[in-house]
Amino acid sequence: MNSKSSKDKKAKTPGKDMLAKNRTAHYEYEIEETFEAGIELSGTEVRSLRERSAQITESFVLIRDGQAWLHGLHIAPFSHGSFANKNPDRKRRLLLHKKQIRYLEKKTEPKGMAIIALELYFDKNSRVKVKIALAKGKKLFDKRASEAKRESDRRLARELKERNNRAL
Repeated sequence: MNSKSSKDKKAKTPGKDMLAKNRTAHYEYEIEETFEAGIELSGTEVRSLRERSAQITESFVLIRDGQAWLHGLHIAPFSHGSFANKNPDRKRRLLLHKKQIRYLEKKTEPKGMAIIALELYFDKNSRVKVKIALAKGKKLFDKRASEAKRESDRRLARELKERNNRAL
């Protein structure tokens, strides 16, 4: 009988290795488009990310002088770093094509549009990537409506599950 060790069970799946996720983004914003961007980091910041010490909840992107800058990303200082550690809350440059930057800049001109960070992860080549989104802020009544819809979907799924269990 082949029994897998605990190491095999935790084997990495190809693709993303999630570091941080903005859980409130879908509640606060209506997501219109998503983009994947590289991020310019120092060596100690990457090592710190390997220790899973990042917080992305309040992150947003501003475009200044033809460059995209990520604000609000907190990467804790590397535990074994010394003078090489950078400021944990500094703004970081995003690596996007000029065409994408111009597109995002044009789309954020109307009031209420923003670029927010959704996820921070290692891709399949072990590079740090940020999933950013072009989003529109929700009003309070929009948040209530989406909450009510989610609750009704949960109730419907629960009733369908109960009905299927009774049929068996």
